[in-house]
Amino acid sequence: MSIATSTLEDIRAKVESRERISNDDALWIWKNASDTELQQLASQVRARFHQPGTCTYMVMRIINYTNVCVAQCDYCAFYKLPGQEGGYVLTHDDVFAKLDDLLALGGDLAGFNGGFNPHLPLDYYCEIFAAIRARYGDTLEFYALTIAEFMYLADHAKLDYAAAAERFKQSGVRWITGGGSEILTEDFRRRHSKFKYTVAQYFEAQKAIVESGLNTSATMVIGFDETIAERIEHLDRTRQFQDETGGLVSFLCWTFKPYFTQIGGIEITTQEYLRHLALSRIYLDN
Repeated sequence: MSIATSTLEDIRAKVESRERISNDDALWIWKNASDTELQQLASQVRARFHQPGTCTYMVMRIINYTNVCVAQCDYCAFYKLPGQEGGYVLTHDDVFAKLDDLLALGGDLAGFNGGFNPHLPLDYYCEIFAAIRARYGDTLEFYALTIAEFMYLADHAKLDYAAAAERFKQSGVRWITGGGSEILTEDFRRRHSKFKYTVAQYFEAQKAIVESGLNTSATMVIGFDETIAERIEHLDRTRQFQDETGGLVSFLCWTFKPYFTQIGGIEITTQEYLRHLALSRIYLDN
């Protein structure tokens, strides 16, 4: 038996016995396992939670309530600085029209995503989320903010994270997603989003969200210039946070779109994306 086969069999045995794989295991299977072998291991994990061969879909809409942002991340092609031509803020009626369109298409989930807009006070968000809950009740659910936006708003309002979370709960919010994480290593954030929050601050805010009783999720974006070691560090921090809190409901990962961004680059392949999803399934055992 070759060393490679022996290593693969060791990792397969861990997966079958529901034993946690290590960071070294994750790095090894990323570098050495074939697409088929990764798929098989990931499918074993998936079968613990879902019937094999069966999947479900939802219709969701992302509503960008503003594109004004001062974070200046070099991977963003969306933002406008305050006072720059093309900046906007949606009114309540604008948001309602988009939600009505979503319901007409059979959707029942909306996500709000904007940026660090210094001209929008906390009351803007509380009022619009309260209005949505009053108008639609339980007909649809919404992801109110990303964690990064939540942190900016709390700081802007001079509130600690616990107090800010309580304000949103009182406004009918049930979800604040893990958005704004991208790659959770300090080196990545220094390279690309120096005006965003540190990894430690991100998890401090997310812990306060969990402790408030709000729902939250883990997110990840791949395909910048991050190394596989940085990807595994992100997964490791996520797994540790879940060990500590049990507060993450789901993990969502998507790919960086380099078009019209300062950083530029080439979008990663579908094959690499699917390999990463498989690795994430195997690694995030909790």
